[in-house]
Amino acid sequence: MADAVETGRITTDIPARMDRLPWARWHWLVVVGLGTVWILDGLEVTIVGSMSEALKPEGTGLGMSSFQVGVAGAVYVAGACLGALFFGQLTDRFGRKKLFLLTLGVYTVATVLTAFSMNPMWYFGARFLTGAGIGGEYAAINSAIDELIPAKYRGRVDVAINGSFWIGAAAGALLTIPLLDPTVVDQGVGWRLAFGLGAILAVGILVVRRHVPESPRWLFIHGREDEGEQIVRDIERTVGEETGKDLPSVSETITIRQRKAISIPEIARTVFTLYPRRTVLCLSLFVGQAFLYNAFFFTYGDTLGTFFDVKQTGWYIAVFAASNFAGALLLSPLFDRLGRVRMIAGTYILSGVLLAVAGLVLGDLGAISLTVFGAVIFFFASAGASAAYLTASEVFPMETRALCIAFFYAIGTAVGGISGPLLFGKLIDNASADKDITAIALGYFIGAALMVAGGVVEIFLGVKAEGQSLENIATPLTAEEDAGGGQRTAPQPA
Repeated sequence: MADAVETGRITTDIPARMDRLPWARWHWLVVVGLGTVWILDGLEVTIVGSMSEALKPEGTGLGMSSFQVGVAGAVYVAGACLGALFFGQLTDRFGRKKLFLLTLGVYTVATVLTAFSMNPMWYFGARFLTGAGIGGEYAAINSAIDELIPAKYRGRVDVAINGSFWIGAAAGALLTIPLLDPTVVDQGVGWRLAFGLGAILAVGILVVRRHVPESPRWLFIHGREDEGEQIVRDIERTVGEETGKDLPSVSETITIRQRKAISIPEIARTVFTLYPRRTVLCLSLFVGQAFLYNAFFFTYGDTLGTFFDVKQTGWYIAVFAASNFAGALLLSPLFDRLGRVRMIAGTYILSGVLLAVAGLVLGDLGAISLTVFGAVIFFFASAGASAAYLTASEVFPMETRALCIAFFYAIGTAVGGISGPLLFGKLIDNASADKDITAIALGYFIGAALMVAGGVVEIFLGVKAEGQSLENIATPLTAEEDAGGGQRTAPQPA
């Protein structure tokens, strides 16, 4: 494999030193600099969902139908899938930091282009590029976060950060209220301003993100151990000063055969041959949550407007979003305390059952009761969905981490995230004349079945990763038993 040339062998204690760090203000820098991007994603998705009615008029909007609103959601997701795969490979090859700066730049430019859309095709193209930037972020950010956060806190931090999507969702929903009020803002300008504000927030995040270091784990595997060592020493000094504690010494080391890059065939062999059970697990989790969220949330504003004549959907979506973030935040510590398998299976199955119940009583619900029902369902679903990203970022070897996140995000989202908005958009269009909301219950039942199935798969194939070093959960491809030993065989999940 020409692109996987070995450059040397080293024995390092960097992973153990990173995992034994106490929580400090420095870790909050990582959380803010990297995690806040999900706020942007939430802002984007919510603006589209809340402003679906504003995009429909020929004069002030873009003359789009409900089906085209669904198409726009699907195009955004398609861009995210392809962007994740493209940028995910580059993240493993060129490093976390270069890519999480590049992908945020792509997002920013594409969001500005969205604000200047002149017709549906322009809008679709801009949404595709915006999705590509966000998809690349998923790979670069989740891999960087897991490699910089100590093992003791990794579960709760990852789940809470992915759940911060809903802070952006709530902000976007509230933002649309004045922007959709013709007495406050011209309706031909309001929806454009909403997208422009997203770009301003992205620039602010970029300023903070510049101070987040490259992953030391990525550096030592790619022959740059001196840089990795310097970064870890700087982090240790900063954390020691911030906490006022002496850091305990470590004895655990790992021997690595360094490479400049890992070939795509070797990554594929790792995912499908060494870890087939984990592959099935991740696909199940991603398909379920992607269909549920993209189908329900991308078209929720359209549902409220079509069936309940709600003009200002922002208040409803803000309540829904607040419940989602509360679920991810309040339940996240349990993923470290009770364990991954119990929490992921529980949140998936419970939210799936509740969604099926909602589908059965859909005809008896109004705008408020449907929102309350959704808030309860997604309080649990949001924590589970966030844990899908945590799972994909934990259970595969270091060298493949970003691309594995991208792969499962792309495949799962392509199956569930593209089909969901298209199906719901079509169901809403077909039922709009009669205003019979029960016609969209089919989408609820499909989402419920996929979520319950994901929970069942977690019970049988889930990995007990809580509190463990990433290198113990999945042995690096380049690891050896000792400096002169043979390559380790990656363990199968229990």
